[in-house]
Amino acid sequence: MVEHVRFLRRRSDDAADTAVEGSEAEVEDATTIKDAFGRSYTPAKGRPTPKRRDAEGKRRGPAPPPPKTQREAQKLARKNRASRAERRKEAAERRGRMLAGDERALLPRDRGPVKAYVRDIVDSRPHLAGLFMPLAGLVILSLVLQSTPVIQSYVSLFCMAMMVAMALEGVLLGRRVTQLARARFPKENISPLGLGWYAFSRSSQIRKLRVPKPKVKRGDPVP
Repeated sequence: MVEHVRFLRRRSDDAADTAVEGSEAEVEDATTIKDAFGRSYTPAKGRPTPKRRDAEGKRRGPAPPPPKTQREAQKLARKNRASRAERRKEAAERRGRMLAGDERALLPRDRGPVKAYVRDIVDSRPHLAGLFMPLAGLVILSLVLQSTPVIQSYVSLFCMAMMVAMALEGVLLGRRVTQLARARFPKENISPLGLGWYAFSRSSQIRKLRVPKPKVKRGDPVP
């Protein structure tokens, strides 16, 4: 009697193991399919992938109901105006801190003592690259006014010569600021290409439009 019970229990365990293996095989067959060459692949989901804005909308939840009365509409409009005014105020304050050179409000490309030192070097003297925007305006003006071919050829030749001079000045400026920055900050990891491009882009901007604002005047010595 005891052996018969043990036999039945063994049969039940084997049946349970077989059922588990069968379920695992069904799951595997449902997720993977083998082709004619015996290679396994995952079949298509049978539905298009939802767009990002649709998925974000589902995560954010349903939109608030529209106002039902005129009073609710006016209240919602006042709330929206207040939020827009607050955002504009925060943006103005952030821009003010950025113009003043506040390290916490600066963009990542402008942060650090090395970038501040390079800005002082660039702002302490005039550069040919600062004429880039007026030069571009001159070219556009010559095209709009439809001047004679002789004048256009002279303008094109002058602009080409200025571009070559600006590029040469940019290379020399990049090498200069890299040498000075390495001598001033020997422990900093300075990239010559990145720092030279930063100095050139700073010098090509009009002085009044530079962000952060220049802290040194033209001709002031930069230690």
